Parts: sequence; structure tokens; C-alpha cells
Amino acid sequence: MNEDLYQVLGVSRDATQEEIRKAYRKRAKELHPDLHPGDKDAERQFQELSAAYAILGDPEKRARYDRGEIDATGAERPQYRFYRQYADADRAGRYTSTAGFGDFEDISDLFSELFGRRSAAGGRAGIRIRGQDRRYHLEIDFLDAVNGAQRRLTLPDGTTLDVTIPAGVQDGTILRLQGKGSPGLDGGPPGDALIEISVRPHPVFRRKGNDIEIDLPLTLYEAVLGAKVEVPTISGRVSLTVPKGSTTGKVLRLRGKGVKPARGPTGDQHVIIKVVLPETIDPELEAFMKQWAEKHSYDPRKELRRAAS
Repeated sequence: MNEDLYQVLGVSRDATQEEIRKAYRKRAKELHPDLHPGDKDAERQFQELSAAYAILGDPEKRARYDRGEIDATGAERPQYRFYRQYADADRAGRYTSTAGFGDFEDISDLFSELFGRRSAAGGRAGIRIRGQDRRYHLEIDFLDAVNGAQRRLTLPDGTTLDVTIPAGVQDGTILRLQGKGSPGLDGGPPGDALIEISVRPHPVFRRKGNDIEIDLPLTLYEAVLGAKVEVPTISGRVSLTVPKGSTTGKVLRLRGKGVKPARGPTGDQHVIIKVVLPETIDPELEAFMKQWAEKHSYDPRKELRRAAS
């Protein structure tokens, strides 16, 4: 793997966390295995990209990587691991003093002496360190986000995680899988897997909080005479009564047909009327409209002119 994680993501070292997030999401969509079936090179790049974001996408891990405390895989470099273990176990401040250490030729002699003293005092006490959290990205379909689903996430090392998508999850939500991160040190508990959810847009449905919006095309005669039409919802098709005289922009509501989150009220579905004329206006319709306009003229732009004056 490229040792420079910033190069892997294609960002500068002074990039903001938002810039790092955007760069990752852009490249992840380009390299996702679903778009390149059987392409081992694209799969390798996707794994490297995910591993790089797992570190740089976490401000704390990024800072440790920048200081050289962890390497490109997220593993703690040996000298820092021993230092942190000793520091965590002995917070009285002994390790910060330079007194009495002038005879040591290098840092390894210093740590040997420090741990040697502990052993002589009755054996080294176990230092249990919690494993690091790991960050991943999972892109899901719109309907999986609103209705809930089970999805399998392939990790950079080739292993997989089964992820339960709760109903109503929003774009940018971070799911936490306890104990699915890096293993702990010296018997410490493992870290967690933090999975950032990205929701693909839907060609029909739009989400506004827990409400769903759709546009409903109507013919001219359906709008004038009223009609019963089938309307898609996130849970299936339903029958909707369109009242007579419905015009473009009119909103009809389907109660309880929105998102059902784990907590909070269920949303509604808002159906926005769009009156659509036929692609070709035939002579019969044209003649009828001319005759009708002569007897029933009206001005739909009257209020617009009044407001603009």
C-alpha cells in the first residue's frame, strides 16, 4: 500500500476534513467493485482508498498519523506503543523527568531500564489497551435507507461485515458496530467499526425529513375532470383520488405513507400535481381550446402582475 495516505485520497496534507470526505466519496463511487466486476486492480485501489479514509477520515487518527505515531495501516509504531503503555500505566509524571537518565545511550536503553525496574518491583502489571475504531463507507439504495435492510460490507483486507440498516437512516449517518474494530492490546477490548452511510438518490422519491415527495404527471382531462390513479409509495402502490380542477403545483397528501423511523412519528407522502400536455396537439384539441377560450377567458397571471407592481 502507498505509504502516503494523502496521495491515495488525492488531497493535500492541509486539506480539511470535509475535503477529505468529499474526495473519498468521489473516488469510492468511481472504484466501487459493483461497477468493476472482476477488475482486480480496481478492487485493490478501492481497498487502499477505504483503508486510507479509515485513518484520515478520523481527526484523532489523522493527527497521530501526521505525527508518525501510526503507520499507513493504522498500526502503532513500536516506539510509540511502548511509550503510551508506560505513560498510561504510570501517570505520576515519572517518565517526563530527565533526571538520572543521562547515562542511557538511546531510547531503547531507557525503556529497558524503565520496564526492568517494574519487573524488579514485583512483575509488570498488565496494561489493557482498547483497540482502535475503524471507519468505513457504505453506499446504499434510497429504499434500503427508508425501509431498512441487511447489507454486507467488504473490508480492505477482504473480510466482510454484515450491517443492519435501520429503517429511516439518513445520508451521512454513522452506524457503530461494537467490537468490530481493531483488536485490543494486552487483552484489551477491541475497538468499534464506524460505518458512514451514503444514500443514493431515487429517480422518483425525494425525502424531506420523514416525509416523501413525488411528482405525479396528469393528463389535461384528468386534471379537469378528476380521476383515480395509481401512485407509487415507498411501501408499494396505492390508489389516489385526484379532485376535479387540479392544477400543476397542487399537493395531495397520503397520511402515514412516509418514512417510519425507529423513533418519532411516521411521515406522510406529498404528491405534487404536474399537468402534462400531449407531445403533439391534434387539430381537434386545438379547435376545442380556441372555442372554449373565446367563451371562458381567464387571467392566471393577474396576481403575479399585482405582486410585481
